[in-house]
Amino acid sequence: MIEFLRILTLVKGYYKHASLNVIFNVLGMLFSAFSIILLIPIMEILFNQEGKVQRILASNPETDFFADGYSLKEHGFYFLAEQIQLNGSAVVLMYVCVLVVLFTLLKNACIYFALYFIAVIRNGVIKDFRNTMYRQLLNLQLSFFSEERKGDILSKMTNDLKEIEWSILKSIEATFRDPLNIVIYFIILIWMSPELTLFLAIFFPLAGVMIGFVAKSLRGNAKKGQSRLGDLISYLEESISGLRIIKGFSVEEKAIRKFDKLNKEYNRLMIKMYRKADLASPLSEFLGITLIASVLWYGGLLAIDGEIDGSFFIAYIAFLSQLISPFKAITKAYSNAQKGLSAMDRIKEITEAEVSIFDTKNAENIVNFSESILFENVFFRYEQDWVLKNISLEIKKGQTIALVGQSGSGKTTLADLVPRFYEIEKGEIKIDKHSINTISLKSLRSLLGIVTQESILFNDSIFNNIAYAVENPNKEDVIAAAKVANAHDFILGFEKGYDSIVGDGGGKLSGGQKQRIAIARAVLKNPEILILDEATSALDTESEKLVQEALQRLMKNRTSLVIAHRLSTIQHADCILVMQEGEIVEKGTHKELIEKNGVYNRLIQLQSFA
Repeated sequence: MIEFLRILTLVKGYYKHASLNVIFNVLGMLFSAFSIILLIPIMEILFNQEGKVQRILASNPETDFFADGYSLKEHGFYFLAEQIQLNGSAVVLMYVCVLVVLFTLLKNACIYFALYFIAVIRNGVIKDFRNTMYRQLLNLQLSFFSEERKGDILSKMTNDLKEIEWSILKSIEATFRDPLNIVIYFIILIWMSPELTLFLAIFFPLAGVMIGFVAKSLRGNAKKGQSRLGDLISYLEESISGLRIIKGFSVEEKAIRKFDKLNKEYNRLMIKMYRKADLASPLSEFLGITLIASVLWYGGLLAIDGEIDGSFFIAYIAFLSQLISPFKAITKAYSNAQKGLSAMDRIKEITEAEVSIFDTKNAENIVNFSESILFENVFFRYEQDWVLKNISLEIKKGQTIALVGQSGSGKTTLADLVPRFYEIEKGEIKIDKHSINTISLKSLRSLLGIVTQESILFNDSIFNNIAYAVENPNKEDVIAAAKVANAHDFILGFEKGYDSIVGDGGGKLSGGQKQRIAIARAVLKNPEILILDEATSALDTESEKLVQEALQRLMKNRTSLVIAHRLSTIQHADCILVMQEGEIVEKGTHKELIEKNGVYNRLIQLQSFA
């Protein structure tokens, strides 16, 4: 029951629909019970009429319904006997059959409405979970994603949520409808025959323990299976992204072997899990049939000895058969709850992941940038080794500062600290004398425009990609931004122009076209601070020229932090910082650094010979 209650905590906010589901389930169960109860007096009177009607009428129970010595049974029999004498057996039989059909119709209508209201809960809770997970993913720091696999995250947001959806449905039924069914049926069975019902009171707890043991072992297998599915989806996503490499190096067979291995591991775990899950239902059915057989034997002896009426015994068996269904449902729901709880544990790895970069309590909003960006003795590391060591520099408003150095020297990391993609370990970064830790993330990042080496476009129209960072943009502004980025002419070359879809990751565009769209996006945002991370390094000469022209227009009258691979593109920077192993080893203008004949000059010479 604790497992069911844990699942039910998810329906918070949907109590109205949950209550209506329970009400209609209870009504459906009551109508089902009424239709079975009607069989008792019919069998007793219509099929055992020899003197029966006269004897019942002669008994003439008191008009007081609860008079001593007369039970509900006697009053019911007397009423029907009276109707048979007045209207005949055929008419009474027809009326009862109509009532049975009516109660069955009402029962099924109630079951439908119960499902009607639970549909809102099932889908609503999953919708809320998806929103919570997506919001959390966007709030989490970038370091979280370096440790998590993309495919595993997708698996948690799809397959694991599906497990929770089924768990919610079954847990609501197993908590409210099925136990209530069992209790009411037990009360009716005790009223009909306390001796026979004693069998049930002993049997059901034993059966529950046996089935619970099987279901409990499901949770571990379910969690392993869901993790393996995450591995499978991760590898599938990597294979699609790296299809050019797989084909280019002719390693299709190697990729297929690895995928087959992961697929077999997942298949083995799922077979094991399904075998255990599928054991619960037939086991409960077998135990239920064993119980019915025992009741048939013992109840038959009681009927032969005249200790129980034949009609009551047949109705007793009918009620007992109805009791097996909710019992099976509870056992199946328990299995689903185990899988749902394992899915919840995996989802909590996202929803309860620690967000280490967030707004401080009294974070201030800054509207514009007026003075400088200041790094004061900044240290940073991802794990053990320092990536940045004692970085101190000032970028004044309107300046263009270039970062150069070998790969792994810390250039991109330094730039990523300005928008607080990562949190510094020591030191401080200030914008206009305000520590960036005291500035709200939204207002801080609203000052920035970022163009990276790998242009990130969304599978949407060119217009929407350019206008991505702007609310309610107009077409004239988008076109103006595209012209600044040298993108307008090639956009008009597409059949649908600005409404053309760029494909997954901008796959329908060339590298230079994608980069110019990314620059147009930054132009339209009109940021005061610009971060360019090797924005031309992956382009051919002609595309580089067009992109470089666009960048020059973009950088005009802006404060720019430029990470450069091709040193020819940053010779006009106000200051060039040469980085090596996380430290600034040289700084100055292009001319000053050449005259020093140090690290920068050596890099220039290496590129000249390249």
